[in-house]
Amino acid sequence: MVATPSAMLPLGTPAPDFALPDPDGALHTLDDIAGSAPALVVMFLSNHCPYVKHIGRELGLVTQRFLARGTAVVGIMSNDVAAYPDDAPPLMASTARSYGWDFHYLYDESQDVARAYSAACTPDLFVFDGQRRLAYRGQFDGSRPSNDVPVTGSDLKAAVDALLAGSSPADDQHPSLGCNIKWKP
Repeated sequence: MVATPSAMLPLGTPAPDFALPDPDGALHTLDDIAGSAPALVVMFLSNHCPYVKHIGRELGLVTQRFLARGTAVVGIMSNDVAAYPDDAPPLMASTARSYGWDFHYLYDESQDVARAYSAACTPDLFVFDGQRRLAYRGQFDGSRPSNDVPVTGSDLKAAVDALLAGSSPADDQHPSLGCNIKWKP
């Protein structure tokens, strides 16, 4: 399995706007999801990616705690579903349920949102402050399907905790590694 690193969008970048459907077709916008939340977590995910599967359950638990603390959370699936039918919207809903993902899991059919965020892999994680400026981008934690590091979400949790405490996440941020976004031809 070849790992693709995240592109590490520059800190301070404003959150790109979006309007995307969930698997049932209901449209959700950045403003609807983020509102006046003190932090916003935007994650590019995939149903079939072994890296996402590896963190899936813990990601559900971590994001449930974020939501309970007022953090806005959204997952976006941008893969080419013609080439990767396991990522199709009907399967997105069952994937989200199986991992306890209580956040909106949206479908970026055009892949324009992935491009706007410079998303490169799944999972690719972005945390924005209350002004929707990028404060963290990188890995969930140091765990990978090929190592014995426990899945904890420590890097993502530290970034969100810092924002909720009124400070900035650490400058030492490590790229996420995962399956490349499956771009359309």
